[in-house]
Amino acid sequence: MFEAATLTDKEFSQFQHFIYEAAGITLPSTKKPLVSGRLAKRLKARGLGSYGDYFALLSSGKAADEVQTAIDLLTTNETYFFREMQHFDLLRELARQARGRSEEFRVWSAASSTGEEAFSVAMVLADTLGMGAWSVLGTDISTRVLQAAEHAHYPMDRARHVPPDYLKRFCLRGVGPQEGTLLINRSLRPRVQFRHANLNAALPDLGRFDVVFLRNVMIYFNDDTKRQVVARVASALRPGGHFFIGHSESLNGINAGLAMTAPSIYRKP
Repeated sequence: MFEAATLTDKEFSQFQHFIYEAAGITLPSTKKPLVSGRLAKRLKARGLGSYGDYFALLSSGKAADEVQTAIDLLTTNETYFFREMQHFDLLRELARQARGRSEEFRVWSAASSTGEEAFSVAMVLADTLGMGAWSVLGTDISTRVLQAAEHAHYPMDRARHVPPDYLKRFCLRGVGPQEGTLLINRSLRPRVQFRHANLNAALPDLGRFDVVFLRNVMIYFNDDTKRQVVARVASALRPGGHFFIGHSESLNGINAGLAMTAPSIYRKP
């Protein structure tokens, strides 16, 4: 029988450094049980007797897949559809204003997790712009959540804020063995692309966007990392584009060329 190891303070400090270097995320001491719980299964899978042994494996340079697995486990957070509805109301208005223009209307969900935010955006754009020129990009550091996003299959309880009309038009309710779940309609899924990207490093060429969602992720960054990430992401905004952050977040003290138009909403001049 596998005997569960105990995560020591020294080992926790090693993983704090690991995830900060990999993703810019600062883990407070209150997250020690989370780290212990999420990584315990990897110790068992690898037949390792301590968290120190697991950290040594990650640091060896010989286990790139395991490094990505650890990053996935330590960065995944629960989300749901139409979180913070105010942003989607503004998105709908911005899309209306873009009707008739030749240039594609593009939205970036920069920390997309399992895709609920990106598909919420797609529902609004499909409702407002129909099959016109628009697209949505979702990126995340975790390859595991990106794979889940590609499947577009979710527990129904994450859809509690989806407008009833959108549920009928853009989602398929599971029946039989799939009861209690929903699948995003095939007509919507091709308009949403998912890519791997680490916001704490140089970004791939993603193009320019009319709207960027960077929500509920900066709370995990220290001030220096936050400044770097915001500057990196905001550089992908078109002039006049909008930048959304979480309602519990702030850009106070960050000069990224953005002007606040309302709490949690910024605009690039």
